[in-house]
Amino acid sequence: MPQIPRPSSPALTEPEVAAAFANGPHDRIDVGHGRLAYWRFGTGPDVVLVHGWPLHAATFRRLIPLLSGDFTLHAVDLPGAGRTEWDVGAPTDVLSHVATVRRAIDALGLSRYAFVAHDSGATIARLVAVDDPRARGIVMGNTEIPGHDSRTLRMLVRFARTPGARRALFGLMRWRWYRRMLFGGCFTDPAYIEGEFADLFIRPLFTSRHASEGQLGLVRTFDFGLLHELAGVHARLRAPVLCVWGSRDPWFPIAKARAMLPQFPGGAELVEVPGARVFVHEDRAAEFAEAAQPFLRRWLAASSA
Repeated sequence: MPQIPRPSSPALTEPEVAAAFANGPHDRIDVGHGRLAYWRFGTGPDVVLVHGWPLHAATFRRLIPLLSGDFTLHAVDLPGAGRTEWDVGAPTDVLSHVATVRRAIDALGLSRYAFVAHDSGATIARLVAVDDPRARGIVMGNTEIPGHDSRTLRMLVRFARTPGARRALFGLMRWRWYRRMLFGGCFTDPAYIEGEFADLFIRPLFTSRHASEGQLGLVRTFDFGLLHELAGVHARLRAPVLCVWGSRDPWFPIAKARAMLPQFPGGAELVEVPGARVFVHEDRAAEFAEAAQPFLRRWLAASSA
């Protein structure tokens, strides 16, 4: 894979990172069923960023400047998301994304790395790391919890599998009240959903059939069995884990997140962000980075000793 020029300064700013995402990927990684949009930022030990649903790599745009002075950050859009090139019919289920992320890490030639991941991205990261000794740590934002099966998620998956679901689910996103209803509970301040976040992640869902079909693919193929298998995955995971969690998350309750910590034999800790909700890495990026930095420094430094 050709070498991508590193940024001229590791101390990146939010406008620089936003411009990089707006200008398109630094490169593409061929994973067989698609060509992943790929960006690299910063210098230092390697950290792989894995986004959740219905997002893409730009969801880390506020976090990247805070971590880029210490780490080389590798960000991709998964198939079905963002700038990645993929064909209708390409696999977009969780286990296919696991294989995709493994191929990307191999293509990048990473000999040791850590994950920073959120939501379904953190489930993907766990499933990759459990079979990869190169993975030296995982920072997980609010994500799936073993055995936690919410009624809301079941309703969403059931609806996504019905005819006309794409138009009904995403077409109404033109209306602010509907956007607030679906996503407002993901943020400390529901107003965060408007402006830049809406431009990056919501508008493509109702303006592009390709984008909305891609994002709907993960929901349609969601396997609830994975939620019950996660405890077994955790038992095999040797990499240490840091959970950075919004205390008011309505999807992944913090009490259940705290209860899963003993499942990790490599050690796990939880940092609570008071008042934050599901997308803590978005609207509380400084607090997320403050928790993640020492963890990543400690375990990536230990792995290189």
